[in-house]
Amino acid sequence: MDSQRCVRTGLHYASEERIQVTWSPDGRIDSLLPGEGEETIWIAPGLIDLQINGGYGYDLNSLPLTTDTVIQVTRRLWEKGVTLYYPTVITNGDDEIEQILRVIDAACLEDERVGSTIGGVHVEGPFISSEEGPRGAHDSRFIKAPDWGLFTRWQAASGNRIRILTLSPEWPNAADFIRKCVSSGIVVSIGHTAATPAQIREAVAAGATMSTHLGNGAHLTLPRHPNYIWEQLAQDQLWAGMIADGYHLPDSVIKVILRAKLTKTLLVSDAVYLSGMPPGEYETHIGGDVILTPEGRLHLARKPELLAGSAMMLLEAVQRLAESGLCSFPEAWDMASMLPAQAMGLTDYDGLKRGARADFVLLEKREGSLRVLETVKDGHSVYRAEG
Repeated sequence: MDSQRCVRTGLHYASEERIQVTWSPDGRIDSLLPGEGEETIWIAPGLIDLQINGGYGYDLNSLPLTTDTVIQVTRRLWEKGVTLYYPTVITNGDDEIEQILRVIDAACLEDERVGSTIGGVHVEGPFISSEEGPRGAHDSRFIKAPDWGLFTRWQAASGNRIRILTLSPEWPNAADFIRKCVSSGIVVSIGHTAATPAQIREAVAAGATMSTHLGNGAHLTLPRHPNYIWEQLAQDQLWAGMIADGYHLPDSVIKVILRAKLTKTLLVSDAVYLSGMPPGEYETHIGGDVILTPEGRLHLARKPELLAGSAMMLLEAVQRLAESGLCSFPEAWDMASMLPAQAMGLTDYDGLKRGARADFVLLEKREGSLRVLETVKDGHSVYRAEG
């Protein structure tokens, strides 16, 4: 890489000062200096999506899964400013989950840049609640109690890439299972749960540090208090993942989560393969028959009040949250970049700082939307917009 390609100039996404970012061929930021120019191009850390099932017609949970599907998903995410993501493998048969994990691992080995963009795998289920509501759109046929032998088999199939596990602590011996996961370097996230407050507290004491799409994957009606949502909000050790697509959570609930969790709030897309697709009726692995409305709401055909994942990518979720007035644009961006890195213990993903990985995006702010002009991953330009 020549020195010309190692320099970018733009407005810092948070300070709004014009900066010049330089980086070395090893993919680390060398310096941030005052920049020159008049263009209104913004520079921001790359987005990190901790929960995504696919997009643009590419489904990471349907078999047969190919390495090309994983590669194509990754390339489309570069177009949306994502420089690190955790493909999310949801509730399925034991063998099917193993097959999917093997393909993701093979894709990482086949394409080095794809491998560096996949920070790990997020396994969401099948160790979740079997109850209607908390189960969400997950297939009840495959839900089961936590099984360490099965999980280690999956971990081996993944090439040791499983980094996040969503489970419900309502199962007997869940705390022991959580401790084994944590000692193995797995981030345990509480989700799709009907657990009691005591079980939530026991899970946190065992090492759970995250809540999966808090406020969703829940009963439609809950006791006013206590309940598992209040309890997770009250646990300071838990990072709160949330979907800010305008359908999963009302703005009033997002406001409460932001106030309760302060700087421990994470934006995730929870995008399924229908993200970026036209409205209509579809069939999905999770949920079966679903309907994508013209407004972008994705719900079960049999039960419209239950959502079947999100059809909005992380970039658009950041824009929507910032426009809601609940937080500033830099705060919304950090919830989808800097804070996920902190939640995952990724100390070298430190944003726009000297010595940090050169993972960043160049943006153009248009009225009501954000346009990614370029995505830089590990110091390499992996996407440039045409025109």
